[in-house]
Amino acid sequence: MRKSIKRSADTTATAAPGAPEARSDDARSQRTDTMAQLRRELILDAARATFFELGLQGASMREIAKRAGYTPGALYSYFASREEIYAALLGESLLRLNAQVAGAPGGGNAADRVRSKASAFFDFYRDNPRDLDLGFYLFQGVRPSGLSRELDAQLNAQLRSALQPTADALGEYDLNASACETEVTALFAHMVGLLVLIHTGRIRMFRQHAPQLLAQYLDQLTERLQRAGH
Repeated sequence: MRKSIKRSADTTATAAPGAPEARSDDARSQRTDTMAQLRRELILDAARATFFELGLQGASMREIAKRAGYTPGALYSYFASREEIYAALLGESLLRLNAQVAGAPGGGNAADRVRSKASAFFDFYRDNPRDLDLGFYLFQGVRPSGLSRELDAQLNAQLRSALQPTADALGEYDLNASACETEVTALFAHMVGLLVLIHTGRIRMFRQHAPQLLAQYLDQLTERLQRAGH
C-alpha cells in the first residue's frame, strides 16, 4: 500500500508547476508563439511591398505568398484574405500615426496645441508617403472589396483617434460639438489636399511650400476663433 501511495505522489510531483517538464512545455509554447509572430511579420513585409508595387487590385494572395516564401495555403493560416492583410498593415500604420500625434508637444494655449497636434498628423504622412498610400483607403481614395464592416469601423476609429487631440484643442474655444466637427472636417480636408499635392508632385505647379500653407491655415483658423470670442 505504501509503495502505491509513493508512486502516486511521484506522479503528482512531476506535473507540479515549476517542474522541468512544465518549464519545457512553456519554453516550447513560447518558441512556437515567437515563430508564428515572425512568420506573420514576414507575410506583412511581403504584402507591403506587393501592395506598393502592384496596388491593392493587382496584389493577390498567390503573389504575396511567393514573395514571403510560402504557399498560398500557408498564408490562410494567418489571414483570411488580402483585404485582411491590408487591414493589418493599415492598422499598424495608424498605431504609429497615433503615437506621433500623442508625442507632439501638448503645452501652451489652445492655439499652440491645435498647431502642434495637427502638424504632427500632417508630418507623419508627409514624411511617410507609403503610409499615405495605405491611408488613401480611409481618405476614400480606394475602397477594397471584402473588408468587413467591423474592420472598416475599427480603422476609421483609429484615424479619428489621431484627429481627436486637435479636436480637443479646438474645443477649448468653447465650440459646440457641431461647430467643432465642422472645423475638424475642414482642417482634415485641407491637410489631405496638401498631402495629395505633395504626393503627386503637383505642389510644384503652384510654386508653394505645403507645410507653410498648413501653418498659415492653422494661424488663420485659431485667429478667427479667437476674434469670434470663443
